[in-house]
Amino acid sequence: MVENITDNIGVLIPSLDPDEKLIILIDKLVNTNLFSHRIVIIDDGTQEQTIFDEIAHKTSDEVQIIHHAENFGKGAALKTGFKYFIEHHPEITGIATLDSDGQHTVADLQKCIALFAQQPHDLTIGSRTFSKDIPFRSRFGNTLTSSLVRLLTGLKLSDTQTGLRVIPIDYAKELLTFSGDRFEFEFDMLLEAKKYHIAIHEQPIETIYIDNNATSHFRVIRDSLSIYLQFFKFSLSSLLSFVIDIAVFALVIHLLGEASFQAIMWATILARLVSSIANYLVNRHLVFEGVGTATMRKYGALVIVQMLLSGYLTHLVSTEIHVAHQTTLLITLMKIFIDFVLFLASYQIQTKLIFVKKE
Repeated sequence: MVENITDNIGVLIPSLDPDEKLIILIDKLVNTNLFSHRIVIIDDGTQEQTIFDEIAHKTSDEVQIIHHAENFGKGAALKTGFKYFIEHHPEITGIATLDSDGQHTVADLQKCIALFAQQPHDLTIGSRTFSKDIPFRSRFGNTLTSSLVRLLTGLKLSDTQTGLRVIPIDYAKELLTFSGDRFEFEFDMLLEAKKYHIAIHEQPIETIYIDNNATSHFRVIRDSLSIYLQFFKFSLSSLLSFVIDIAVFALVIHLLGEASFQAIMWATILARLVSSIANYLVNRHLVFEGVGTATMRKYGALVIVQMLLSGYLTHLVSTEIHVAHQTTLLITLMKIFIDFVLFLASYQIQTKLIFVKKE
């Protein structure tokens, strides 16, 4: 079964300053005879070429090694590999990616390919189990990114930082347009999948950390920031409109000088009218650029429902705490909390129902 399904799969390995573990991995891949002339290594700016020279000598033309003149980042290396397969192997249906540091086995690769074969238009990832034996930085990083993916997409993924993936070729073509060139590129790959109607399937794999992952080139501070800043790329428009909404609301409440139901609703309506126009324009042209089927009617309906809920709940809370003459600050703080909860729900609705990419 595996021999047949691997005929249309390319194997891509981004690498920077590898050691003998890459040679061992390549030997095992070549010895399977499953990926003839479809194994590509991207050298992302390695200074010492001994490992690559040995691989080239041992494998002849079985393995293609492409060199970057300098270190451009893992995302850039993956893009280089995608371009190579798209240009030189039009017959492939998917590209399997592995790390070069010994974390992934050929057996697990084959399991992921087998799962991919069942749904070749979706993304398959090899998911590890993060027990207490795993280095803390890896456990913490994965927990945080998994939480962000769940928050932004609704997907419950157990391993968002795995480098073992099988990517459908059509999605690989789309990924070439993504801006990230370092570790955040793999995070974006997960975040954007739903917009392209690509499901993500997890295949359990062996968890391997050698010497506490000492050979990893993941820079904890710099690369973590580059990944987590992607969250703000998605929420920037909503945060901007949120600030506008709160500012207008506070101003109107201050001018009216009361906290009646009518005052809160009028302040909410005026604030939401101004902020929703700004939010729609940013979402349509920047955040969800090019995804196609957004309509003002759907967006308008969402705005109205969210606005009514915001006004009603703000008034309800202010009534329940029995403070008839709340200050502008107190009422505004109530609204901030309520609107934050509504913002999380609104994001899910926008990504799933409003700003979606055409089939």
